[in-house]
Amino acid sequence: MKILVTGGAGFIGGALIRKLLQNTSYKIFNLDKLSYASDLVSINQINSSSDINRYEFLNVDLADQSKTQDAVEYSKPDKIIHLAAESHVDRSIDSPSLFIQSNILGTFNLLESAKIHWEKSKKDIIDFLFHHVSTDEVFGSLGSTGQFNEDTKYDPRSPYSASKASSDHLVRSYFHTYELPILITNCSNNYGPWQFPEKLIPLVIMKAISNEYIPIYGNGKNIRDWLFVDDHVDALLQIWDRGVIGETYCIGGESERSNKFIVEYICEALNKKLNNKKSFKELIKFVKDRPGHDHRYSINPNKIKNQIKWKPKLTFEEGIDRTIDWYLNNQAWCKRVLLDAGYSGERIGLQKE
Repeated sequence: MKILVTGGAGFIGGALIRKLLQNTSYKIFNLDKLSYASDLVSINQINSSSDINRYEFLNVDLADQSKTQDAVEYSKPDKIIHLAAESHVDRSIDSPSLFIQSNILGTFNLLESAKIHWEKSKKDIIDFLFHHVSTDEVFGSLGSTGQFNEDTKYDPRSPYSASKASSDHLVRSYFHTYELPILITNCSNNYGPWQFPEKLIPLVIMKAISNEYIPIYGNGKNIRDWLFVDDHVDALLQIWDRGVIGETYCIGGESERSNKFIVEYICEALNKKLNNKKSFKELIKFVKDRPGHDHRYSINPNKIKNQIKWKPKLTFEEGIDRTIDWYLNNQAWCKRVLLDAGYSGERIGLQKE
């Protein structure tokens, strides 16, 4: 079987490819444009000599329709899993056009190429699949109660979530209009090793060990549902086996925590691990809130638990402990990717004035 993974040099895509190389005999094509947050080191570390013929990297920007079609025709995939996306909300506030290009136009180009490939190969590919990976942020913001599920109406509040909502609708339209075999998954906030240090958890870890102030947006009471990246990957693979074509599955970690709790928990864990004499909590600074900051996300995972028989393996405490240890042991990697990206942890997303 041949699998085309878009965004395979990113955080979730890299975790998926590592899992596929380690646990299957599939041929893997990694299509990625290599943005500021991309890195191939995590994959190269496990791409042993015995796997050389099973893995191939394709440096392609999905916004380029011609190169996208060439890549799909070349790889002739049995399955396409679409993870490539600009994903940082703060960056979408400053530069929304990048998110339109990558997340909407890129998805459209990939769908068109996938449709052409599928129509040509129907006789040869019995179980073709276009799996679109999306976010719970498309559903908007919750109050203190309630949860998102597969029937929740879309209500995106940021350029990022609006671009992902648009791509979700495009994918569904290709199922209803052209009968392209698709699946859509909407996941909660991922965390774990190899995540670019602009997202909350790795940013807090790196700020703390660098003795820099740790920002908390607003009052810190915004709540997210946290999902360890390897648990997410397991869910994606199980959905391939047991998911129903045309359906949507929400993947949640059942680990709701406020941003303030996350930051303080990491600080306390680092105090213990590093025997810090001065509490890292003293570095915390409450800053101006993000424009349009959603209050709470929470996923009801009953559909995936009942139909797919999946649930997270790790508790939040187990996952965050592994994550903190990984970043402590891989500080050189963090510094390199930040330097390569020209990013030093500065605040973004307050709109350019």
